[in-house]
Amino acid sequence: NFNLLLGTITGSMTPIISILAASGVMKGLLSLLTGLNIVSEVSNFYLLVSAMADAVFYFLPILIGFNAATRLGGNAVLTAVIGGAISYPTLLEAADKGLNVLSIGSVDFPFVSYSYSIFPMILAAWLVKKLEVWLKTWVPAFLQAIINPIIIIGLVTSITFLITGPVITWLSFALASGLETFLNWNAPIFGAIIDGFYQILVIFGLHWGIMPIYINDFATLGYSHLSAMVSVTIVGQGGAALAVAMKTKKTELKEIGYAAAISAFCGITEPAIYGITLRYLRPFICASIGSAIGGLLNVNMWSIIGSLIGLPSYIDPELGITSNFWFALLATAVTLIVSFVLTYFWGYNDSMQMREKREKPKNPAKMKLS
Repeated sequence: NFNLLLGTITGSMTPIISILAASGVMKGLLSLLTGLNIVSEVSNFYLLVSAMADAVFYFLPILIGFNAATRLGGNAVLTAVIGGAISYPTLLEAADKGLNVLSIGSVDFPFVSYSYSIFPMILAAWLVKKLEVWLKTWVPAFLQAIINPIIIIGLVTSITFLITGPVITWLSFALASGLETFLNWNAPIFGAIIDGFYQILVIFGLHWGIMPIYINDFATLGYSHLSAMVSVTIVGQGGAALAVAMKTKKTELKEIGYAAAISAFCGITEPAIYGITLRYLRPFICASIGSAIGGLLNVNMWSIIGSLIGLPSYIDPELGITSNFWFALLATAVTLIVSFVLTYFWGYNDSMQMREKREKPKNPAKMKLS
């Protein structure tokens, strides 16, 4: 069912999200250092830090495959080997040269570069599990240790290269291109709508379905406008929580508000939403309004980490600090100020009654598979 699919996808990504975020920040800071001529692009320091920052992206099929197999209860190491096969350097070179795996008549099956890919390995992990279970029903036990891996690696790698990989990769790029089309149509309106309503999706746990979309953007495009939009909403919730903390005379609420604001500025909105803004509702509305206004400023980001701690994510790894970074600072400031001011003067007062605490939606990645 859908929950199983979504849980598998998010479960494959969740363990490495923080690593993706850290790698993106490293790339941004390295770009900043080279742009300021502090670090040379031909130095050993640049080479080493680039390797550290790019490793998670370059070997993403291996990591995704391992996580997906673990989530599905399959053979994680065997799936990781298949991830290594499809990201093998020689095969990547063949893809860059436009070579074909094979040709049948007039139909060509080209090599495809699977570095930075996500979805082909999730399907590969599912195939590995199903094939391994099937093989154990008829391959003699004393041969399984050798025969099963040979058959599984051969079949799943071939199927990924020839069929599922190219199709899913094409769909992944189509998904990313579709989002780009919406942005090109009217980025300010699109950004305002997404940012104005995104935290409502968080309340109902529907944001887990959006996460794979912007991670797919990073995997296929190297950047994500959608992730930048989501980042703005985190700042909005932090601004509202900060306003409540500064206005209230209730000691406990003040402590909760400051802690929730700091958490939001570090990229985690749940304490602000479930501890402050949603329980009084008006602060939540103020944060959403501030986020919608901030979303009018179309910006881009190159790492998944957002909010104030993620400001280096708005630095282009290739061009360094550009107008995008300054617009990101402006969008962040506008969102923070509007959310704070609206909450302080309209969204909260000490006579308001706190609503019952709402239970945080469960991450599909942590749900047990049946």
